[in-house]
Amino acid sequence: MLASALGRGNYARLTTFRKSGQPVATAVWFATSGDKGYFFTGRQTGKAKRLRANPAVQLAPANARGKALGPEVSARARPLEGAEAEAARRLLARKYGLQWTLLRWFARLRGWRDDVFFELTETT
Repeated sequence: MLASALGRGNYARLTTFRKSGQPVATAVWFATSGDKGYFFTGRQTGKAKRLRANPAVQLAPANARGKALGPEVSARARPLEGAEAEAARRLLARKYGLQWTLLRWFARLRGWRDDVFFELTETT
């Protein structure tokens, strides 16, 4: 199950794949609920663009720099809209508390308002 694979840490290493198949790993904040995971990124980031082209990802518990702290699991990422995105936002806000509030405040100051939330489902 995704929640047990990622543990209770604050970061996951999310590996997405370029069109060439080359992996690109980044650290992300994540939250879990049941057998699903959730994260967010800017709509125009390289990560979001790669996920639109290929939803297959690898996930591992990680430190803030993205160094894996456990084994990877395979998953698929699905972009969320509307009520689903709002539910994912609430999960992340609950998990990260003041950090989330400060990040969102800073993002508004910088004009970064175009986030996309993703649902992660483990694959076998």
